[in-house]
Amino acid sequence: MIQLHITLLSGQSTTLLADAAIQVEALRKQTSEELQVGVVALVTAAGQLLDGRATLAEAGLTHGDTLSAVARDARIVTSRNSEAFSLLRSDGSVVTWGLALAGGDSSAVQDVLKDVREICAADEAFVAILSNGTLVTWENHFGTHCSSGGLSNVQKVSASKAAFAALMWNGEVYAWGDPEYGGDSSSVQEQLHGVQELQASSSAFAAILEDGGVVTWGDADSGGDSSEVQTGLLDVRQIQACDDAFAAILGDGSVVSWGNPRFGGDSSSVQHKLVHVQSIQNSDGAFAALLKDGSVVTWGNPDYGADSSRVQEELRDVQGLCASGGAFAALKQGRVVTWGSKRCGGDSREVQEHLQQVRDIRATNAAFAAIREDGSVVTWGSADHGGASCAVQDQLQDVQDIQGSCAAFAALRADGR
Repeated sequence: MIQLHITLLSGQSTTLLADAAIQVEALRKQTSEELQVGVVALVTAAGQLLDGRATLAEAGLTHGDTLSAVARDARIVTSRNSEAFSLLRSDGSVVTWGLALAGGDSSAVQDVLKDVREICAADEAFVAILSNGTLVTWENHFGTHCSSGGLSNVQKVSASKAAFAALMWNGEVYAWGDPEYGGDSSSVQEQLHGVQELQASSSAFAAILEDGGVVTWGDADSGGDSSEVQTGLLDVRQIQACDDAFAAILGDGSVVSWGNPRFGGDSSSVQHKLVHVQSIQNSDGAFAALLKDGSVVTWGNPDYGADSSRVQEELRDVQGLCASGGAFAALKQGRVVTWGSKRCGGDSREVQEHLQQVRDIRATNAAFAAIREDGSVVTWGSADHGGASCAVQDQLQDVQDIQGSCAAFAALRADGR
């Protein structure tokens, strides 16, 4: 038996006696029970994240060692095209609401929705990754067989409109769901090794390999066929996707895009501007790239926010970007600049005087919500998609986080309500 001291960032701590032959995962669960808080990971004094599958001895733990416990914060999960929400609580349990057929009713799987680590949302389904690496899906007519498929050691999951792809801890990938939406990866399965990251468009998937290469599958018109740009997909660091296209940021800060050329798959008109790119955000049919100098470059379909000429002079010293289905919002020094479809929140003039000291922005498919430093919230865009919050303004105090589904926002306050 070895004695281990385990502490939270809050200062709360416990001392446990454990057999060196047990797995780190068992120690994590024991720590959660002792501290009465959801613990998602254990970290050594040297900053090493412990592998849950390793034994304490294999992890190199010895008598008297001190570990840090990483606590799970409550968070809301949805997607911009979903009509349901999931709340992953700090204890690893899950609460759902919204359209039942889109995953708003999880009663059929509540008995197994325990010790949940992550949740991924598709348009009409949710999949939860448990701390032991297994999966639970609900309201998923295209993938209910997954739970009985014996998937384990799942690291993360990505979702298209009607398919999922799971990335295993060993770098392999398993896809399921509607083949027309990327649910069948058999044509590229032999290439799906050493995968580091997954991204999904509406009907296709892209995997970043450990050597910086990219493998794609699914609907060719939605980016599932990257053959025309494969020679340029080297040293890929990040990938972003809109409905029918992908955009990859390379190690040198340049960008390669592919998919439907009318909806972001062709960036040739702005290629010379795409240098030192830090991040990319997407609407349904356009991309916006944030450069190292704080400027912004857009491309894709003008109806979805690809034309930022009206506000280009204001797009300086930008710190972050957010997108609805057809518009963009840029955050700069606590203020907000918007462009794109007016019906999707591309015009914020009616609330501009209130858009001060903003710290974060979230979006539904056709509206935006800005969280201010004092925890209050300002909304704009389509009233039918969350753009009008006057009925609940008195409740929108001390807001910590907001997530947007297709047509509604859900806010998490500091008091947990």
